[in-house]
Amino acid sequence: MANLRLTKPTIGVLEVLLASTGDAPAWGLSICREADLGPGTVYPILDRLEEREWVRSWPEVTPHPGRPARRYYELTGLGRARATAALEARRVRRFGIRLAGESA
Repeated sequence: MANLRLTKPTIGVLEVLLASTGDAPAWGLSICREADLGPGTVYPILDRLEEREWVRSWPEVTPHPGRPARRYYELTGLGRARATAALEARRVRRFGIRLAGESA
């Protein structure tokens, strides 16, 4: 499968997913809000991430009255490792900044 392009919207989605936790998983519209992106941008990114097994999703078990059931998203172990590495590599390429203790 082709590499994932780290566009600005994709980076925004990955950053939201990296900040979410098992106790507070991200759901579609929360990702839209936190990444400041529309659903027409976010959901295709989530689909691509899921196809690459970076993300897993599941439906809300007990929907709340007055709104549709949420779909939750979280990075897999593979996804967390690849997202962290990709964002770090991008940061180094763009800004030449490495974490303390890293060699050039």
